[in-house]
Amino acid sequence: MSNSPRKSAMHGRTAHDRSASHDTRARRERAVLVGTVRDHAGALDGEESLAELERLADTAGVEVAGKALQALRRIHPATFIGSGKVDDVRALLQEVDGNVAVFDDSLSPAQQRNLETRLKVKVIDRSQLILDIFAQRAQSLAGKLQVELAQLQYLLPRLTRQWQHLSRLGGGVGTRGPGETQLEVDRRRVRERLGMLRRRLQEVSRTRGLHRQSRASVPYPTVALVGYTNSGKSTLMNRLTAAGVLVEDKLFATLDPTVRRLTLPSGGQALLIDTVGFINKLPHGFVDAFKSTLEEVHTADLLLHVVDASNPHATEQGEVVERVLADLDAANTPRIMVLNKVDLLPPGHRPGPGNGTRCVLSARSGEGVPALLAAIDQALLSGRERLDVRIPAARGDLVARLHRSGTVLREKYVDGHVDITALVPPKLAGQVRKELVVNRAGREREV
Repeated sequence: MSNSPRKSAMHGRTAHDRSASHDTRARRERAVLVGTVRDHAGALDGEESLAELERLADTAGVEVAGKALQALRRIHPATFIGSGKVDDVRALLQEVDGNVAVFDDSLSPAQQRNLETRLKVKVIDRSQLILDIFAQRAQSLAGKLQVELAQLQYLLPRLTRQWQHLSRLGGGVGTRGPGETQLEVDRRRVRERLGMLRRRLQEVSRTRGLHRQSRASVPYPTVALVGYTNSGKSTLMNRLTAAGVLVEDKLFATLDPTVRRLTLPSGGQALLIDTVGFINKLPHGFVDAFKSTLEEVHTADLLLHVVDASNPHATEQGEVVERVLADLDAANTPRIMVLNKVDLLPPGHRPGPGNGTRCVLSARSGEGVPALLAAIDQALLSGRERLDVRIPAARGDLVARLHRSGTVLREKYVDGHVDITALVPPKLAGQVRKELVVNRAGREREV
C-alpha cells in the first residue's frame, strides 16, 4: 500500500514526460540562405539570385529563416566565402535556430565538408537543392532515371573516407591484409549503378526516338515551348491545346515533357511540346542527364521562347535560356519570342505590339493568343516546300494527307489523275514523292 502513491506519481510523471517530449512529427528544416555578389555580365546575381534561391527552397519544402549576402572578390578555396563570413553565418544560424545552410553557388566536396565542420549543420548548394526538387517532381520512368543519374553524378566525388577503417580482409595465402576499403566499395557500386542508369536511359532514348519516328509518319511539324522556369509555359500549353498540364506558381512545377496536337488558323496541324524549364547556374552535368528529355527541343521545327515579361530580370533570364539552347545545338532553330504575363504589367509599361518573330500576350487571360497562333502558322508556312505532283485518283489517302498537313494551292482531276500544287513540310514532300515512285515501279512491274 505504501508503494501505491509512489507508483501513481511515477506513472503520472511518465505520462507527462511522454506527452511533453515525444513529438513524432517531422520538424521542418529551417534554412539560412547564403549568396554572393560578384560582377557577372549577363547573369542573375546578388539579391535577385538569392530571391530565386528562396523560391527554390520554398518549392523544396524548406522554411527560410534568414539570409546572408557576401561581396566576393575571389573564391576562398577552403570555405568559398571566407572565414569571417563563416562565423557570421554560424551566428545567424544560432540566432534563428536554423539547421541547414543553403549556398547559392556550387561548392566543391572539400568546401562542403569544411563548412559543415565549422557551421555544425547540414550544408547543401544550389545544385543539390535543384536535384531535390527534381526528385519530388519526376513522375515518369525517364524522369526518375534522369534524376537518379544526376544525383549519383553529384554524389560520387563527395564520398568521404569516413569508412576507411572498415576494410575487407582477404582469406588464404596471398590475400591477407587490408583489401578494398568501404570507400572504394561505395565508389565502385556508385559507378556500377551509373553505368546501369545510362544503359536504361539509352533504352528510354531509343523508345522516344521510335515515338518521334511514328509522329514523323504522320508528318505534323513540331513546335517546342522553351523558357526560364515559371515563365508560364504550361499555362500557355493549356491555353493552346487544353492539355490539362499541372500549373503551379512554383519553380519546376512540371518536369516531364508533354505532347499535344495544335490546330492552326489555316486548318493545318502541329505537335506542341512542353519541356522542362531552365534556370540560372544549372550545372552542365544536369543538361547531360536530361538530354533524353531535351532531345525534343533539338528536333523541333520551331521554338516558342516564353519569357516572363513582368520579371524585372527578363533579359538576363532570356540569355540563360539562349545559352542552354546553344548547349543543345538548337541555337539556329527558328523561334518566336513570346512575351508572357503582360497582364501583370501597368498599361504604360507594356511592350509594344509584336511582329512575326515576337508576340505579346497573357496565357492566363488569352490576350494576344490569336496573334501567336497566326505567327506560328506563318513561321511553319515559310519553312514549307512547294510540291507539284500528279497522284493517281485511287490514292485518295495521299490527297487527303496533303489537305490535312499542307496548304493546297491548286487541285485538278484529269484522266484518272489528280494534279496538285501544295505547300507542305519538307518531310511530307519527301514521303509523297517516295510513295509515288513506289507506285510507278509497281505498275511497271505489272506491265
